[in-house]
Amino acid sequence: MSAVAVALTTAIGALAGAAARPAVFARSVPAPAAARSDCPSCGSAVLDRALPVLPVSGRCPACSETIGPRPLVPETAAALAFAAIAAGGASGWFAAAQYWVAACGVALALIDLAVQRLPDVLTLPACVGTLLLLAAAAVASEPGSLGRAAAAAAVLTAVFLLMALTGAMGLGDVKLAPAIGALLGWSSWPVLFWGAAAGFVVGAVSEVVRIAAGRARRKHVSFGPYMVIGALAVSIAAA
Repeated sequence: MSAVAVALTTAIGALAGAAARPAVFARSVPAPAAARSDCPSCGSAVLDRALPVLPVSGRCPACSETIGPRPLVPETAAALAFAAIAAGGASGWFAAAQYWVAACGVALALIDLAVQRLPDVLTLPACVGTLLLLAAAAVASEPGSLGRAAAAAAVLTAVFLLMALTGAMGLGDVKLAPAIGALLGWSSWPVLFWGAAAGFVVGAVSEVVRIAAGRARRKHVSFGPYMVIGALAVSIAAA
């Protein structure tokens, strides 16, 4: 892909990150709350139902208190992810599936980091959208296997469910697994293995760094971001 195309894709990624900002604010609430639309500091309405937008500044328009993700974090994260996918060289519907996982993954990762949960309202579209885009890739006869993608989604979900039953991860991670498994399994079984393993490696390294920096104060590890990063890194490398 040309440098101009990569730059354009990066800009689109930044817009996707801006679109994710309201979802991150709305869903970054402790269970069992479903969502919020008002500023937690002054109570003024922040998200309009007709046009749910949130200032890039990350501050409430009424009281100027910090709300939602930090300034430019979702925009930068999505832009970098889109740029990496574009530079990776994938095309067609499979590339669209990568972009979809990246867009959903940015919102899910930031919510997971904020409140250690992956809401169904985002994990379900991530899974359904990924499978639909891969189905379109199969119809277009792109290199890959839809059957293997579906099987990989089932296998990874089953493995993560077993781990969740032992308390090693949360059910939100299990609900995100079909999207991750399908994206990786489309290419091959080794890609599924290395993509899933990469999430654990990235997570382990990140937590060691946090401990060394004296910042590991959380009781539970937010595994969602590591799942997305590991899967996308391996998927891009295998494209």
